[in-house]
Amino acid sequence: MKKLVIVFLLAVSLSVSAQDNKEDQNFGIVFSGFVKTDILRDTRQSSTANGLREGHFYLFPDNVLLDAAGNDINDNPKFHILNIQTRLKGVISGPDAFGAKTSGGIEAEFFGTSESDINGFRLRHAFVKLDWSNTSLLIGQNWHPMFPVESYPLTLSFNTGAPFTPFSRNPQVRVTRKLGDISLLLTAYAQRDFTSSGPFGSSNSYLRNSGLPGFDLQARIPVGDVITGWAGVDYKKLRPELVTTANFETDATIGSFSAYANVKIKTSPVNLSVMGVYGQNASDLVMIGGYAVSGTNSVSQIKTYTNLNTANFWADMNTNGKKVAFGLFTGFSKNLGASEEITGAVYGRGNNIDHLFRVSPRVTFTEGRLTFAAEIESTTAAYGTMQTSGKVTNTNNVSNLRILLSTIYQF
Repeated sequence: MKKLVIVFLLAVSLSVSAQDNKEDQNFGIVFSGFVKTDILRDTRQSSTANGLREGHFYLFPDNVLLDAAGNDINDNPKFHILNIQTRLKGVISGPDAFGAKTSGGIEAEFFGTSESDINGFRLRHAFVKLDWSNTSLLIGQNWHPMFPVESYPLTLSFNTGAPFTPFSRNPQVRVTRKLGDISLLLTAYAQRDFTSSGPFGSSNSYLRNSGLPGFDLQARIPVGDVITGWAGVDYKKLRPELVTTANFETDATIGSFSAYANVKIKTSPVNLSVMGVYGQNASDLVMIGGYAVSGTNSVSQIKTYTNLNTANFWADMNTNGKKVAFGLFTGFSKNLGASEEITGAVYGRGNNIDHLFRVSPRVTFTEGRLTFAAEIESTTAAYGTMQTSGKVTNTNNVSNLRILLSTIYQF
């Protein structure tokens, strides 16, 4: 409670200071945000992301788990009410520097950093931006370049279309260059809250120990005022171990490429966004997949690795009604198998799933700054047995229906 009071008083004092600074020097900070309550019920026990958070960040239903009498333990419902998405955002403006217009942003929420820290005030975004006439530079924590900031799914669920869409925030340095109507974006990034899997669990140490950041190159291409397209490639390299169990130093790494494209069609009655992703080792993006051991030296225990590859597609439609709006999200993910034969441990998410499918309709009712909304999220996972090829066979479909009611008050 003491922390909340301090945060509130700080926000009030900074807002007052921002107004004074705006009048005198045209810079400061303006706060906004929302209070959100989610009431949710699942028909089945389900897998979640980001340290569980009491099931709030939903991904897919759990596999069949039989008890001694042959009953499916996971075939049991769940219910919860949560307010941890409640958020505070600050937009910062400042004087010019180095011939560029400067700005910045901070954003935090009460989502916490782990299950034990639920309700904790955690950082989402913190960056500074410099804008010249045709070039901009962003330094700080922001959305991963593969997350479609201008075209993301408008789901009520906090997962925002994950695990079908890439979802991650990363410390980064991003340069954007305008070439007429086309923009090119080059990003070098690290990992913080969203990390890769490996022999020591989920950690950013695998990317840090590679000695290189991840890299992303993207192009933004508008077509008139109606259609905008994005396409890019992404590369990261992990070093899973520094030393083997036989006490031999190892510099073995695994490099992973991903490619993606998405399109947004904006019209007066309806907006439509679609995205396709070919992902290698995409568990850090809250997607299925990862990597595996493809070879091990019998003496030194030095390993080689292979990527687990996936194909992902989603589409999101939303009407533009000011008071009543309808939306529909659909997503599909497919396990494409490994690049080489698997001979050892497998690291990642959902590696015993052949494919995932989701249909999620929603409706929102808005009056002023207050919104009441409802969403039904139906997700099916095809569980089976992973082969040495990385593909999954002998599948059995398992489904969950999440009913979500939300109240959102913006300020």
